[in-house]
Amino acid sequence: MMKQLGFILFFLMAVEAAAQAPISQTHSIDGPAAVIRLSEAAAVDSFKTGAKLFTDRTVPLKECPDWLAGKNFLRSSIHSTDVQVVQDGVLTFLTPDPTTHSATQASALSKLGFVRVENPSTFQLFGNKELDRVWIYQKEVHAGDRFQIGKYVIALGFQSVSSEIVANWANNTGEWLYNGIVLPQEWPPRDIDLTATNPIPVPYLEVPPKIIPIDVGRQLFVDDFLIEQTDLSRTFHKPQKYEGNPVLKPETPIELGQVEPEGYPKGHGKGHAGAVPKSGGCWWDPEDQVFKLWYETSWCGPLAMAVSKDGLHWDRPQFDVLPGSNVVLPKGITPDSWTVVRNWNTADPEETWTMYLREPGPTGQSLCMTSPDGVHWNNRTSTPKGTGDRSTHHYNPFRKKWIFSIRAGAKARARRYYECDDFMKDAMWKGSDVVDWMRVDRNDPVDYLIGDTPQLYNFDAVAYESIMLGWFQIHQGPHNTDCAAVGRPKITELMYAFSRDGFYYDRPDRQAHIPASRGDFWDRGYVQSLGNICTIVGDKLLFYYTGYQGNGKPHGLYDNSATGVAVLRRDGFASMDAKEQPGSLTTRPVMFSGTRLFVNVNAPHGALRAAVLDQDGNAIEPFTLANCNPLSTDSTLEPVTWKSGSDLSSLAGKPVRFRFELGDGELYSFWVSKDGTGRSDGYLAGGGPGYTGATDTVGLNALSHNNTGSVMK
Repeated sequence: MMKQLGFILFFLMAVEAAAQAPISQTHSIDGPAAVIRLSEAAAVDSFKTGAKLFTDRTVPLKECPDWLAGKNFLRSSIHSTDVQVVQDGVLTFLTPDPTTHSATQASALSKLGFVRVENPSTFQLFGNKELDRVWIYQKEVHAGDRFQIGKYVIALGFQSVSSEIVANWANNTGEWLYNGIVLPQEWPPRDIDLTATNPIPVPYLEVPPKIIPIDVGRQLFVDDFLIEQTDLSRTFHKPQKYEGNPVLKPETPIELGQVEPEGYPKGHGKGHAGAVPKSGGCWWDPEDQVFKLWYETSWCGPLAMAVSKDGLHWDRPQFDVLPGSNVVLPKGITPDSWTVVRNWNTADPEETWTMYLREPGPTGQSLCMTSPDGVHWNNRTSTPKGTGDRSTHHYNPFRKKWIFSIRAGAKARARRYYECDDFMKDAMWKGSDVVDWMRVDRNDPVDYLIGDTPQLYNFDAVAYESIMLGWFQIHQGPHNTDCAAVGRPKITELMYAFSRDGFYYDRPDRQAHIPASRGDFWDRGYVQSLGNICTIVGDKLLFYYTGYQGNGKPHGLYDNSATGVAVLRRDGFASMDAKEQPGSLTTRPVMFSGTRLFVNVNAPHGALRAAVLDQDGNAIEPFTLANCNPLSTDSTLEPVTWKSGSDLSSLAGKPVRFRFELGDGELYSFWVSKDGTGRSDGYLAGGGPGYTGATDTVGLNALSHNNTGSVMK
């Protein structure tokens, strides 16, 4: 009986061992190599002796079997490898010999169907120890397969590597956006590496929609999203600082840091004069017919509100929050970083204005608050602690999502992302809801005088016409302790960023678009954006920004701060240009429901003509170049007309292309309006005089509201 039992146990153990033992074969699998997606944390190199094997270990390849030599391998972290297949083919993995190393993934690979290749049976991956010898595994994999393998594994043998973000973008099946972009099912993405230095790809630029709807907003030429072919050249334009800056400077006792009002935390603002929005906000209120600007009094002092008819001259109304002052912040709260955003979509008057505020400290409490008038902030919801300073929020109306831009990293600043449907109800997010988002990269210039590695200090964004418009606040240095020693502010400057999906932002021009003056002026350094980014007055955009002068005394780096404005042409971020020799631009296939074509063009000494083409590039009568009445004008809102009619209604809902021919001029944007007013139905950032809501429904009627004097000429 005992002999029989022993035989049975031996038999069961043998069966179990056979089940766990890897299936093997002598030769490698024939067939094309798989195509995989490349994560932000990984790189591709050629498998050869001496190659660095991991991103976080300085170990070179010791041996290289002949049949693996020269193949692509994925250099990723030694702790894990994540491979997503986008095209069928053969994939190879290396893992430690299970007889010598406890961290082997041999069993995991066998369970996934990978077969061990015994030619050679094992080889030395690196070093001289037996435990650093590896086995080879292969399998025919298929598009959509994903392999998340644990420690000490190398993927190799793929034919090519598609960008992790871009690879399968054309096959997305998630949310459809207003401009034809289709998002992946998994959104927001979770594979951005904040420690990498490569530029984060912008997938919709590499794989644009086959047909682009253009019913929302003016269509800007900040990238190649809309362009099929052109021989025009693109120029980026910087806002010009207003000669009368600063437009708001410390004047009241609270702003001058002379008093600390009762009911507010002590020791922050005293002795540091300031009147700065930080991210704050400046919004046109069509009900009250004024600009409303929220700003910080002194350094981390109570928030206040000023109002203006023209955006340049500001008044300080007195409110009842702190009688005798324009303070609007509830007592007992200290602002560190904060934003105010208009909620155009709410049906609750109590939620007309939203504020996200973080108090000072390494684990400062953050609050979401709402207000009916921007003065009385009644509702409060706490958000998770531990949010970094200079965290802000904005609204993406294209997707109807509230976005929280959260500081990540104590030493190397970057940003994390959280989106939600309801500003108040969804404010208490979980850690797993927040994803890594954006950072600087190797294309960001290093200040040649300071020499520090740039960092992403803050990010604000707003919907402008057909895009999300952002400011990257780039920190150039020096370190706070160095600045405190000499009483001068650190250098931060603002750079354009553009997005068509609200997550991936393109930065094609890396100059400082609103730079720090760096001299002994009011905006010497610490230049910061506002949460609304810009406002619109007539045919100009006004960009408000914060500047600090410091006082030249120890710990005086945050003293003497104020608010200025810089001015840019409407849509003036980038233009497509031609000199005397005419050039042309042809769009990708677009579709619209409007009736009239409008352009923003500067060609008083040249001419612009336009044609409408079918998808094959054939001109559609009567909308041909020959029939087009040439435009020789400088106008931010100009109708395009043809001799035999200008109503495009017959083409509504059909894929067409626009071709523009330009000589000696600049083309900034085009759009198809619902009517002859030139309304764009696009978003208006912070709005402006003449507009009645979040979008442009008035067109030409807003151009007459150019009441800011010579700055707007």
